[in-house]
Amino acid sequence: MIGLIQNETLYEYDIRSLILAFCIGEKIELSSGGDDNSIYDFICRVFYGEEETLLELRAGESVISEKVRGDFRDKRNFKNSLKAALYRLLSCHLKKELPWGTLNGIRPTKLVFEDCMLGKTRADMKAKLRRDYLVSEEKADLCVSVGLKETELLKDISYESGYSLYVGIPFCPSTCLYCSFTSYPISAYREYVDQYLDALIREICYIGEQYRDREMISLYVGGGTPTTLSPKQLDRLFGELRRCFDFGGIREITVEAGRPDSITAEKLSVLSENGVTRISINPQTMNDDTLIRIGRKHTAEDVADCFQTARKSGFDNINMDMICGLPGEGIRELEKTFKALGELGPDSITVHALAIKRSAPLNQMRDQFSFGADDEMIRFAQRACFDMGMEPYYMYRQKNIPGNFENIGFSLEEKECLYNILIMEELHDIIAAGAGASSKFVGGSRNIQRAENLKDVRQYTERIEEMILRKDKLLKSMC
Repeated sequence: MIGLIQNETLYEYDIRSLILAFCIGEKIELSSGGDDNSIYDFICRVFYGEEETLLELRAGESVISEKVRGDFRDKRNFKNSLKAALYRLLSCHLKKELPWGTLNGIRPTKLVFEDCMLGKTRADMKAKLRRDYLVSEEKADLCVSVGLKETELLKDISYESGYSLYVGIPFCPSTCLYCSFTSYPISAYREYVDQYLDALIREICYIGEQYRDREMISLYVGGGTPTTLSPKQLDRLFGELRRCFDFGGIREITVEAGRPDSITAEKLSVLSENGVTRISINPQTMNDDTLIRIGRKHTAEDVADCFQTARKSGFDNINMDMICGLPGEGIRELEKTFKALGELGPDSITVHALAIKRSAPLNQMRDQFSFGADDEMIRFAQRACFDMGMEPYYMYRQKNIPGNFENIGFSLEEKECLYNILIMEELHDIIAAGAGASSKFVGGSRNIQRAENLKDVRQYTERIEEMILRKDKLLKSMC
């Protein structure tokens, strides 16, 4: 346990986040600074003064400290200096460094994207990340590379006047141990699917009416696993989407086919006939023992068969997700996964470093499994993607990734997913329909407002008019 003493709370979130980046899974307790400090691994003390702030780390009799000059109330200019000082103390005490330095947000490329748009040099952007945020040489280079790629891909996109649509299908064949997304087992909820679609289509129709004068850039159907729907249900959904929206200028339509145990040739045919341009078939691993361990109801061979069926169905843009650090997996298992992926030849691969949120079943099983990626795994996965001729084009981070790593989307040329970039950079409205879906409305000066849908399928279905009203109030307030 870690103790925290402070005379002001203005930067408490930033301090906690940075400490937890170094000490994942530890508990931080607000301390009075009394006599009994033996319960703490160390105590972090932050005392804000008029012109100078004192930071102190105390572990037993050992005390290290650093002073930060400046007005702590000037948050814009003071925060980075405070975090940099705290980082140096933590790094010294714990004898470790973080590849992303003081950055703990999920969108590091936002720091360089605008500089890319302004034509700043690669060297200047990299130096800024190294100097102001203490980012490692390797990660700074990666961040700038992704930012430059995003800039190139969006140069002809009217994202300021356009929007993207997300449609959520919150059903899966089974729940994976690591999953914290809104998803429900299709076997238990099958009788609710048509009712859910009724409500979803009601919300889609409302969105279509509100956005009739704007151009849809991308459509992303995610989940859950959208292909848990029957062919008839999939066709109904896309029929309503085409009725409610003008697809004339759309750049891409992605469907998370996801689980091979949900995909059939008939469903793929429905997707193809409805103009879907990109699908994901996500094995996460190509090791059968691991697939059983994490609760997937299919084999690596099923993945390969499904992939070949999709190719025969005409899909020439297939993404595959994989996860580094799954329970029981090391570098040998990772090598097997990438050998199998290389033989299949996907058009893009998203490399995830395992992150376990509180709601994930695996979080309650830490005593049963060892898991989490390490630097060797991440480096190997990235090299494997480069060897397949892919380049990184988008990136995001999660707070609960052991090792302070990141998730990277790699792609062959012209096989990138624009939606992935647009949602990360928050450049235009991402309007979302479905249980657990979160809409982002981008106003002037990138002022972002959110509208959240209820996660529970039954509640969402019964209260669909309330979901629509939330969006309506927000849209009217931003006019």
